[in-house]
Amino acid sequence: MFTTVSEGLSLKGKNTIITGGAKGIGLGITTAFAQQGANVAIFARDGAAAADVISDLKSKYDGQFTFYSADISEMGSCKNAVDSYIKDHGSVDVLVNNAGIAKSGGLLTMDEELTSWLECFNVDLHGGVRMCYLVSKHMCNAGKGGRIINITSNAGEIVNAPLLTAYAAAKAGFNHFTRCLAAELAQYKIRVNAIAPGFTYSNFMKGIPEDALKALTANIPIGRIAEAIEIGALAAFLASDAADIITGTVLTADGGFSIQH
Repeated sequence: MFTTVSEGLSLKGKNTIITGGAKGIGLGITTAFAQQGANVAIFARDGAAAADVISDLKSKYDGQFTFYSADISEMGSCKNAVDSYIKDHGSVDVLVNNAGIAKSGGLLTMDEELTSWLECFNVDLHGGVRMCYLVSKHMCNAGKGGRIINITSNAGEIVNAPLLTAYAAAKAGFNHFTRCLAAELAQYKIRVNAIAPGFTYSNFMKGIPEDALKALTANIPIGRIAEAIEIGALAAFLASDAADIITGTVLTADGGFSIQH
């Protein structure tokens, strides 16, 4: 148990895996964890982008920063990456499931193979489940507890216009999976929570015209779009000892957008 708030919020020495940690919201999370003293491993497909991030982090912070090639849409790839990580680091304290894809449109605009639906579920839900399955086993065996933080979306709680049916349904499933896993792992002192961001400056926002961004902002009560580092700050809090009494929650971070939709 911590004795001061600053001690409770510290992540110094915490071994952390962040999927998709080199870009967008993931980069905001990686940066926040590095600033709080964590050792961060980026699990991603784009090794070049991760290498640039790691080089920058090493020049600024004291933690250990590494990259592991991982495609969360494939169990074999996830297992190889996690096994390699455990071999190198011995244990993992925090898992942040951030990697994901976005597909727009409704059910009737999909092809007959329901490609968008299956792709979203395979990455946005099943990808995170794969990582939770593999990492939580190591956490349980180590007996030290741990933190799992799933990055979902406010789309899992509301119906957007235009429609994001496949993406929204997958994120809704990830939200409830978070609650179920929290109940299952509480006995092992593993806390499981989710953050559901709204519009955030990230890869998903690239290419949106300025007038469209203004229209989006007009519908956000606080009057602005979130920065990735703000989502990172929430994730860092949930990973810290200060959040030990919090599990099974979905923290919506969308500037109030979902309360009026």
